[in-house]
Amino acid sequence: MRRGISVAAVVGVLALTATACGGDGGSGSDGAKAASDPGSVSGTITWWDTSDATNEAPAFKKLVKDFEAKYPKIKVDYVNVPFDQAQQKFKTAAATGKGAPDVLRSDVGWTPGFAQLGYLKDLTGTPALEHTDDFLPGPLKNAAYQGKTYGVPEVTDTLGLLWNKELFAKAGITKPPATWQEVKDAAKKIKDKTGADGLGLNPDGYYSLPFLYGENSDLVDVDKKQITLADAASRKGIETAVDLIKSGAAPKPAGTDGYNTLKTDFKNGKLSMLIDGPWATKEIFGGDAFKQHDNLGIAPVPAGSTGTAGAPVGGHNLVVYAGSGNFDASYLFVRFMTGTAQEESASNAIGVLPTRKSAYSPQVLADPVRKSFRDALDKARIRPQLPQGGDLFTDWLKHYTQILTLREEPKDGLDATAKAWHSTLLKDYSVQE
Repeated sequence: MRRGISVAAVVGVLALTATACGGDGGSGSDGAKAASDPGSVSGTITWWDTSDATNEAPAFKKLVKDFEAKYPKIKVDYVNVPFDQAQQKFKTAAATGKGAPDVLRSDVGWTPGFAQLGYLKDLTGTPALEHTDDFLPGPLKNAAYQGKTYGVPEVTDTLGLLWNKELFAKAGITKPPATWQEVKDAAKKIKDKTGADGLGLNPDGYYSLPFLYGENSDLVDVDKKQITLADAASRKGIETAVDLIKSGAAPKPAGTDGYNTLKTDFKNGKLSMLIDGPWATKEIFGGDAFKQHDNLGIAPVPAGSTGTAGAPVGGHNLVVYAGSGNFDASYLFVRFMTGTAQEESASNAIGVLPTRKSAYSPQVLADPVRKSFRDALDKARIRPQLPQGGDLFTDWLKHYTQILTLREEPKDGLDATAKAWHSTLLKDYSVQE
């Protein structure tokens, strides 16, 4: 058991274990009824949906109605929970055994931690998880922990290089930069020819990962139980990001909230490049520079000095609470929501990326945004599969922001973050320097 788990969490785990051993959670924990006679399954389940309440939730609410029409004996109590509150809210509810949903839309970074605490049902071999060979490999790996599958991939994403085709053309550049050095060169040409700035960098630690991957490094090495954030390769990656700012190729962000200003500059044509994901495109298309949507170019993130280019595989899994009162209904709901037709429907409605290969229909791929990010996924990397994965960015955010705003040297910020992780989250890991 991980060091630092609270007494309440331990009590919660024991309570869940007792529930799992003492009964079937109210209905078929093995899913036999859902598998053999799904039409007879009845009852109510609660789903916490963590999608954006304005732009995404309506599409998922429609799918809930479709599910209830297919399974009229099952009612879904739909609750939209703000994403930034959901992780702790679920932990609290699961630990106390009071108020946790049957099904949660979990960020891929949360899933291993919830699984280690005993809060999730292993879905291996249940009706919730079918046709696993149809899932993209990255999202499927992001749903697993220690050889068991605790989630079913619902949507996926990654980061890409967004670029303004008109500004590039005015500068005489015919293709997007493939390396960070090419980013510097392009930024200078564009500034000289158009006056627009170069690349917008988000000081959120998640956005640092392409710089680490470009040097074949990562936050941690799970197999070797090493913290690698402060090693020479990681330092070189972060120094590359700092060099973009010091050289003028990337404007210095004005702190954590400063990225919103950079994104506004990009969508209005004052900035030529941005590192971001598919979720940002709807806002970008609202800007003056992208009223013609085909002016937005999307390419894989640039490569580092090793020639490697990579961005993290993100997204969300549907997970089932280990203390659910109705496993059969929960399994059927998860299977339905992650089916090919439903993933394709959500993608066409709100632009999210499917996790199933079969959901990338001609209509889905006809959209250049989805097609470009689907291609970028081929170079994306899964994040470290460890329970503390969702918590690593708390310390790193503080220091990465200081580094990109040039208030802290890269080595100092990296060393401080590694030390903080070693003293709290990863006490049994060594620090690789």
